[in-house]
Amino acid sequence: MSLRVKVKERLGKKFDEEIRFFKGWISNTRAVGSIIPTSSVAARRMASVIDPRSHRPVLELGPGTGAITKAILEAGMAPDKIVSIEFSTDFYNHLVERFEGVKFINGDAFDLDNTLGPLKDVQFDSVISAVPLLNFPMHRRVALIEDLLRRIPAGRPVVQISYGPVSPVTAMPDRYQISHLDFVVRNIPPAQLWVYRKTN
Repeated sequence: MSLRVKVKERLGKKFDEEIRFFKGWISNTRAVGSIIPTSSVAARRMASVIDPRSHRPVLELGPGTGAITKAILEAGMAPDKIVSIEFSTDFYNHLVERFEGVKFINGDAFDLDNTLGPLKDVQFDSVISAVPLLNFPMHRRVALIEDLLRRIPAGRPVVQISYGPVSPVTAMPDRYQISHLDFVVRNIPPAQLWVYRKTN
């Protein structure tokens, strides 16, 4: 296969993914945070916090069309060590076809005990989240972050992508720590990456 054909196929797949994501955004603007999928640069940066040597699974929220799922796999996580929750049924069906072996769940990240079902008591290595937190009231954002921190060991991160200038979750120094991981210009729109950890 020639380089030109390979490039054409790659661009075609990328375009198909962006169209799928845009349709998902149109159908449910509250559940999808951007009109374009997360860039590979932002996805790799988010996945860089994972420790595949921990032997714990990673929890992914809001995989969309799978850009971050792909980065998590490339970071060294085995497919069966990824639990990924997607609210959109259309995205969920696409993800199941695309990533064999990953445990995808079609459900609500804000109701994790019910969504995870038999996995609700699993301790995860870390959490990678693309849930569009800015679409929800602050009390729900804080409740989600605290719920996620209960499911990972002390010191391990919850990584959240957001498109605002400040953390999408208000500071609660007595309950969790907030740090800025990165500002990714090579994302549309430019993305802020935030890390939340339990306060010791």
